[in-house]
Parts: sequence; C-alpha cells; structure tokens
Amino acid sequence: MTRQETVVKYLEDNNIEFTCYEHPEGKTIEEAKRWWRDDGSVHCKNLFFRNHKGNKHYLVCFDCDHDLDIHSLEQKLKAELLSKGMSSPGKLSFASQERMLKYLDLLPGSVSPFGLINDKENHVFLFLDKNLQNADLLSFHPNDCCYTVVIKKTEFEKYLSIVGNAYCYLELY
Repeated sequence: MTRQETVVKYLEDNNIEFTCYEHPEGKTIEEAKRWWRDDGSVHCKNLFFRNHKGNKHYLVCFDCDHDLDIHSLEQKLKAELLSKGMSSPGKLSFASQERMLKYLDLLPGSVSPFGLINDKENHVFLFLDKNLQNADLLSFHPNDCCYTVVIKKTEFEKYLSIVGNAYCYLELY
C-alpha cells in the first residue's frame, strides 16, 4: 500500500470526512502552489524538528503563506512546553531524513500531520499555528507530495484525537 493509500484508508476506517485530489509532484510550497485547487482551504506548511539532544521531535504546521524565524520559534515552543510542565526543547534543528523515516515513515517533501499515523509510540509533539483554529478547511499532503487532502478543521481534530499524539495550538507569527 502506498503512503497516500495508507492515509486514505486510515481516514476512511475512522469515519473522518475528507476529499483528496492528485496533482503533479510538489515537494516545496512554491512547486505545490501551482497545483493546489482554489478550494477555500488553508494550505499548510509542515516542518519537522529535533531538539539539541536529539531525543525529542516536533512537527510544526502553519499557513504556507507565512515564514517562521527558527530562533523565535524556539522561544515560543520553550515557553509553551514549560507551561505544560514539559522540558524545554533547547536549540532546534531540522530533523534528518533518517529521523523522518524512523518517527514518521516519511521522506523530505512529504511531511505532514498524517505521518503521525506511523508514530505508534506517540513520540512526536505537534504544534499547530493558532491561526489555523479560525480555518474551516485545511489541506495537507497525505504523506505523498503528489496528492492533497482537504479536511474540515473539526474532522482534522477528530483525526488528532484518534491518532493520539500530544498537540497544541500556539501563536507562531
């Protein structure tokens, strides 16, 4: 089964409503924008980080039309994690391809929250930009950059509750 088929099956098996469409490969936001439909969804950018010790991993999702300053992101994640009684991430760096495969079973260019399906130990903490709470529809790659899944925010949150990874909304910009 392909990565995209795995996501579709998972969503269907859990009665999560969504639509999915195929398009040419879009490994970067710039490439993907050429193929995305004007469907009213917020297209999300997804970045996978590790902490300085390499023992904690974070997936960060936000509106693709925004950029993030990593130093500022480190400070915001630190404050949020400490407020939850968790350890500070310290210095962040992008996780390697090997770490993406180990924790999310994904390759660069295909990172999305649907990779959490593969994180059986719920190791990865998900941060979603607070602005995504105001969106009716969100769109992500279904672990394959040749497809896009469009999903209602309420259905996406249902998915998150089922997959079981810790997550929170945080003002990122």
